[in-house]
Amino acid sequence: MILNIDFEKIKQKIIFVEDNLRKINELKRLSKDEFLKDFRNIDSAKYLLQTSIEAMLDIANHIIARNRWGKVETNRDSFEILSNKGIIDKKDIEKYFLMAKFRNRIVHMYIDIDDETIYGILINNTDDIKRFIENIAINI
Repeated sequence: MILNIDFEKIKQKIIFVEDNLRKINELKRLSKDEFLKDFRNIDSAKYLLQTSIEAMLDIANHIIARNRWGKVETNRDSFEILSNKGIIDKKDIEKYFLMAKFRNRIVHMYIDIDDETIYGILINNTDDIKRFIENIAINI
């Protein structure tokens, strides 16, 4: 069990991500053609992915800081520390790190992100977000 956290703050972030995942699941029901023909789908997916990943990082960094588990210098550090403490599986570190890199691309290199890439991530990678939230939830 994770101690020394602002439980309400973490709970709010978990609820936020779970709500985003519900919206993402609505978008996943669309065919690729339906998804790509409406900019609102693409823009919604980008925002939902970006804010979900940001919330994951916020959760990780809050837990680490409150418990004084180490100094976080990179996003990878956040996930490695949680793994070292048994909160997330070691095999997921790279996936979560790549998600954080993708979030940075959405924020800083948004022109370079292809709409089909967004669709692919939506269809193939959102279970990784769900798994992270589940691992946090069972440990608080």
